[in-house]
Amino acid sequence: MDKRFAHQLNKKTRSLKLWYLLVLALIFAMLAVLGMRSNYAHMISLRNQVYAADKAGQGVDEALQNLRNFVGHHMNTRLSSGDTSVYPPVQLIYTYDRLVKAKSQQTSDYNAQIYTKAQKYCEAKIPNYVIGKYRVQCIQQYVTSHNVEHTSIDPDLYKFDFYSPRWSPDLAGLSMVLAVFSLLAFISIAVARRLIRTNAA
Repeated sequence: MDKRFAHQLNKKTRSLKLWYLLVLALIFAMLAVLGMRSNYAHMISLRNQVYAADKAGQGVDEALQNLRNFVGHHMNTRLSSGDTSVYPPVQLIYTYDRLVKAKSQQTSDYNAQIYTKAQKYCEAKIPNYVIGKYRVQCIQQYVTSHNVEHTSIDPDLYKFDFYSPRWSPDLAGLSMVLAVFSLLAFISIAVARRLIRTNAA
């Protein structure tokens, strides 16, 4: 590089306030941290709404959808088991318990009706003058062949993991990009200045 040209470049680059870029990088970095904290806090609020809806038994699907949408579009909001946790972080315990109780009650009611039907069936099939034990056997056979076993509900259907993106175009994501840009600009100009000074000397 020509020394005269290097000297002129050195004068021009010296007028640039390099520390401005460093301050900008720090400001954007702080904004990124605040943005990520805000994302996390809002995710916690939405998760609490899911728990409240689950306990109340109303609006569970809507609350769950709101949480899913937010986590899916904002960084630092991940809700997943990972390698260290055994259980998923969002579990609809009350919804599951209500369904299990309702299913159990439904099965019990159905089986009670089967017993009544068995009595009527066997009374019609076996007359009163026949020894009672045959009617008892008839009822037992009818109940056994028509009885419904209690079916379990898979609890995994009411446990959820949510994954957030590594980067999102929100306050946190954009501030992070600008912080990296400012820092790279600071480093690039600092290195360029050093090279120009070396050549101008």
